Amino acid sequence: MTTIASQASLDAKIKGVCDIMRRSNCASALQYIPELTWMLFLRFLDEREMQDAENAEFVGESFTPSLEPPYRWQDWAAPGGAKRAELQGGVAGAVFAFVYGELLPHLQKLAERPGATPRQRIISQIMGAVPGRRLDSERNFLDVLDAVDGIKQESTDQQHIFLLSQAYEGLLLRMGEKNNDGGQFFTPREVIRAMVQTVNPQYRETVYDPACGTGGFLAQAARYMQDALGENLGGDESDFLSQQTFYGREKENLIYPIVLANLVLHGVDHPNIWHGNTLSETVSYGGLFDGAPPLFDVILTNPPFGGREGAEAQTRFAYKTASTQVLFLQEVINSLKPGGRAGMVVDEGLLFKTNERSFVQTKQKLLDECELYCIVSLPAGVFRQAGAGVKTNLLFFNKGAATASIWYYDLSGVKVTKKNPLTLANFAGFFELLPERADSELSWSVSIETIRQRNYDLKAVNPHRAAPVDARTPEELIAAIEGQGTELHRALAELKALLPSA
Repeated sequence: MTTIASQASLDAKIKGVCDIMRRSNCASALQYIPELTWMLFLRFLDEREMQDAENAEFVGESFTPSLEPPYRWQDWAAPGGAKRAELQGGVAGAVFAFVYGELLPHLQKLAERPGATPRQRIISQIMGAVPGRRLDSERNFLDVLDAVDGIKQESTDQQHIFLLSQAYEGLLLRMGEKNNDGGQFFTPREVIRAMVQTVNPQYRETVYDPACGTGGFLAQAARYMQDALGENLGGDESDFLSQQTFYGREKENLIYPIVLANLVLHGVDHPNIWHGNTLSETVSYGGLFDGAPPLFDVILTNPPFGGREGAEAQTRFAYKTASTQVLFLQEVINSLKPGGRAGMVVDEGLLFKTNERSFVQTKQKLLDECELYCIVSLPAGVFRQAGAGVKTNLLFFNKGAATASIWYYDLSGVKVTKKNPLTLANFAGFFELLPERADSELSWSVSIETIRQRNYDLKAVNPHRAAPVDARTPEELIAAIEGQGTELHRALAELKALLPSA
């Protein structure tokens, strides 16, 4: 069995599935992502429930699976499954008739069953978003099932690969490369890990993402908190993490089922995800958010870059603006408990703009109501692969005390490319200096008085980085200019010689 040991090897597996879908009437990622979502989810759910059953048997407990035969992946989708053999040996069209006429309707109604479990209610939500049949033939559909079945948790390097969320990283990157704006749903995993480690969410704290996308921050926070508990992660702790810890909001119909699937497969059986527009509070489905607290202990988020909002979304906020990120910054401040902690990705424009009143007022609100203790200047290109080329920064702040000074850390000198992405190792110096907020060639502090004098321009400008200086003498500069002129004249003469004679 070939081990999936890297993002690249997982991407290659997913690309193989996408190639089949493209030949079968799904031309773009926007078409095949919804189809892949429910298949990947059922594949991984089946494997997880088999593991849950084994664990329960090992400790002498009972386990009731979410799905019964013939609706489990192992029955109807896996090669060798009894139901699949029956369907393939039947009349033409039997596979599609079962999947779209029996399987999906059954899964969509699980939530209506008496005593439905939290996991069954989530399955209904995910399956309720399944579009109509997209693949053009049963043969291609079965080929897709076979390819998806080959992506197995047991064949994965668990230390480095988290299957569903990283599968979608590759897909969303492909959307971004084709200018489909995958960046609005995607935050690089290593950035997420650095932010979670910095904010350090603790057991019994609530974690919220008001623009959760595919759930990367919530999933990574779940893993971080599970790992921190270690041997103390018992049934009560697992139930609390699963049901009363993680909250999010997402408005995109395409992405909503993905975040649910991602969190369920990270052990969050009841993801408290609200479907709708966070800023305007226009709800599509809020049932999973019932009982959510009004304020949260920890907020981790990457709001959409460059978005523009209408008047409806601005009414709830003190400082009116069409800028999505400025409104989301107000949303984060307003949603934090006193003493709460936040990590947030913002584009550089939010930091340096001082010519728009709402930008200045919102930054003043941040510094007055919170301790903005750190800004990390990220390299250019961190989000470029996902279709977002803006320069970005990380804000870390605690609510309750006003800001006295801001500690900056400069990662902008790291060269980020497709083959050399930003990694957690690039944050090593940051984590070493953060406890004392010490000065170095890459770090410095700026007082609140200086910030006010700058009219709340928060942009990171490294005072230790010398500006490039041209040390040539005037005579050397003149000689260089003359040399360039001579080269230009020579090139023009060669071009004229190529012209036909008059």
